[in-house]
Amino acid sequence: MVPFLDLIAQNKAIQPAVEAAIARVVESGEFILGSAVRDFESVFARYCGVRHAIACSSGTAALHMALIAAGVKRGDEVITTPMTFVATAAAIDYIGARPVFVDIEPATATIDPGRIERAVTPRTKAIMPVHLYGQTAEMETIAHIAKRFDLVVIEDAAQAHGAEYFGRRAGSMGAIAGFSFYPGKNLGAFGEGGIVVTDDDRHADTVRILRDWGQDRKYHHRLKGFNYRMDGIQGAVLGVKMRYIEGWTEARRKIAEWYRELLHGVDGIELPQERPGGRHVYHLFAVRTAARLREAVITGLWERGIATGLHYPVPVHLQPCFAELGYRRGDFPQAERHAEREFSLPIFPEMTPDIVREVAGALRTVMSDLGST
Repeated sequence: MVPFLDLIAQNKAIQPAVEAAIARVVESGEFILGSAVRDFESVFARYCGVRHAIACSSGTAALHMALIAAGVKRGDEVITTPMTFVATAAAIDYIGARPVFVDIEPATATIDPGRIERAVTPRTKAIMPVHLYGQTAEMETIAHIAKRFDLVVIEDAAQAHGAEYFGRRAGSMGAIAGFSFYPGKNLGAFGEGGIVVTDDDRHADTVRILRDWGQDRKYHHRLKGFNYRMDGIQGAVLGVKMRYIEGWTEARRKIAEWYRELLHGVDGIELPQERPGGRHVYHLFAVRTAARLREAVITGLWERGIATGLHYPVPVHLQPCFAELGYRRGDFPQAERHAEREFSLPIFPEMTPDIVREVAGALRTVMSDLGST
């Protein structure tokens, strides 16, 4: 069976270094925050090309605090995309702000900048583009719109560690950004984890205080904060993994290149497109087929020993938990069409050319069989 993701293989390759790093945390007794977390924050900030990185308990926590630090308040509106994990909208909702959705670009499935202006109202405070599947949104136009309307840009970079747009790293193009270190991410913890990155000293100070119960020093609570601290073991694990992130990223990009070569010309399959000027880090290799065929394709691959994924079959505006926003089916046709057609092929750095050929061959066979029925 070809798994969708093989964390066991990745972790086995770095096990001695990880075990040594964890042992140092155990010996130090720094189980919450501590030196391992601080060291990781420093390395990750440099990696993103920003001055500050503040580690926390999850990607959702990172977005929640980024919104607060950026000045988003109850009653404000935040423009974002319905083609994302629900955490994007949930973080906005936590504050009492309102997610305002904008449809996606068909080619990349990221937010369509050409539709943002018409969504701006007097209540709009921020734009939160989502860097989906490992590829950034089209940030140049978004930045121009934000400047024109005096809006803050908050990047949801949960899936985009190391992604670039004309040489700028994800996380460095807005006022503030949030990343996730959920285990399946390109840079994954041994549990939950997240981080906020920014060049703004005030934003960084606010987030550092918010993540630790609003304290600026012990038992002095300047803000109403949260228990959003990263634990020391996650900081240690992520610090080790930072040594490998670029090698893993280039491996993902090479695997994507192999897929493109092997699946070129397969009828009924649309391959992911890379944005001009961008560096896609392929958190997912998301392909599309006809909605009427998707279930049969996924089943056919499974029968041939190939696991797949769905990201995300129900756009956020159609999720029951956000029914109060008043959106209906048909409001965002590009996002809905993508959600009905997308599925993801296995992609992880340890894949060999033979494994990629196995996956591609199985997909070719399945599509051929479906085409003849």
